[in-house]
Amino acid sequence: MPDDQDRLTDSSIPERAVGKIDPGREPPAPKSVMTIHAHPDDQEFTVAGTLAKWARAGSEITVVCVTSGDSGSNDPAKGAADKPELAKLREQEQLNACRVIGAKQTVFLRYPDGTLQHTLALRRDLTRLIRKYKPEAVMCGDPTVRFYGNSYMNHPDHRAAADAACDAVFPSAGTRLIFPELLEEGYEPHSVKRLYMHGSKTADVWIDTSGTIALKIRALREHRSQVGEGKDLERMMREWAAEEGKERGLACAEAFRVMVLD
Repeated sequence: MPDDQDRLTDSSIPERAVGKIDPGREPPAPKSVMTIHAHPDDQEFTVAGTLAKWARAGSEITVVCVTSGDSGSNDPAKGAADKPELAKLREQEQLNACRVIGAKQTVFLRYPDGTLQHTLALRRDLTRLIRKYKPEAVMCGDPTVRFYGNSYMNHPDHRAAADAACDAVFPSAGTRLIFPELLEEGYEPHSVKRLYMHGSKTADVWIDTSGTIALKIRALREHRSQVGEGKDLERMMREWAAEEGKERGLACAEAFRVMVLD
């Protein structure tokens, strides 16, 4: 390796290349955002308050659901033959929820639920969508987090979808000769400016969702096959929002680790 490369350190990289986050200031709504999650209801449990706030501010929101949630039932009366019907139901629930928050379009990739892996095929599919819709920002989970405390293990589908999303954002979407077959399909490179990861243990951006927490709960209630009547749903979601906002003195918030890529 050349000597010059040996001397390249964080302090010698231009500040604009590293990116800066001001944790005391809420960033403006992006002109367009793509949210990528493994299952129907994942975004409603996590980031729907931010999405609803951004939609009100004029953001164009594209929702990508990697699976259709066809394994999302523990009803002993149901078997493998019921999976297509469950997928159809859950897709409709997701469409209903997206209407509540103001998403413009929803894409279902229909990968199998429960056995999702971070494959090149998945990364290619996500890269194609990023190049097609050209979002300014992309939102996904934090793929590095496996355990939350000692009571919740992050679903492997969540980690796989988030990992593939991160790799699609960089380097695949913006690098011309990665997946050159996409060029033949007419999809030119696109560089995402911001990557918002929720569920991170190193959050550095907080979005005040006090004005949209009710919409978030309303959207989550559309996933009736998963939350049922959800009598304690509102209390739980407001407690989560208060916990996320506590560090910044916010009554309701969603917290993110944000990568500044421009």
